[in-house]
Amino acid sequence: MELANMDVHYASEKQTWETPQDFFDLMDSEFHFDVDVCAEDETAKCNVYYTVDDDGLSKEWNSICWMNPPYGREIGKWMKKAYESAVNSGATVVCLVPARTDTKWWHNYVMKANEVRFIRGRLRFGNATASAPFPSAVVVFRPFSAPMGFEVKTQEKQFTFPEWD
Repeated sequence: MELANMDVHYASEKQTWETPQDFFDLMDSEFHFDVDVCAEDETAKCNVYYTVDDDGLSKEWNSICWMNPPYGREIGKWMKKAYESAVNSGATVVCLVPARTDTKWWHNYVMKANEVRFIRGRLRFGNATASAPFPSAVVVFRPFSAPMGFEVKTQEKQFTFPEWD
């Protein structure tokens, strides 16, 4: 039996994936975001946002933040910043990330999150004609006012979603 080429799942040729607007709107209706901490001018989801030129990692995150980080090798830095912003600055950071449960960044930071919501199906990012070649998860870091409780749920149980491929 010949195995399919899996290189596409691990390629870092494309690192930025525009959040689908309907998915962001659903998340925003729950969280009411103040800032998109990792955006491009053309794809920013909030009125206040940080681009590569702004260097979002150098900014203080202390409000309700949306984060769809670059999905390449730098994602660990973004997840660390999200976690530390909740712990040290009182931020709530909601992260849309690939569900890469076998990675160092997942174990170092996602496993410390308050919530992980696995997205059923695959999202279609930006103007793509096909769904992403990877599964996604929403990771929520909240300020630490009480001992953390880790909750795992599938996104469909909390909201009614349109069917994604």
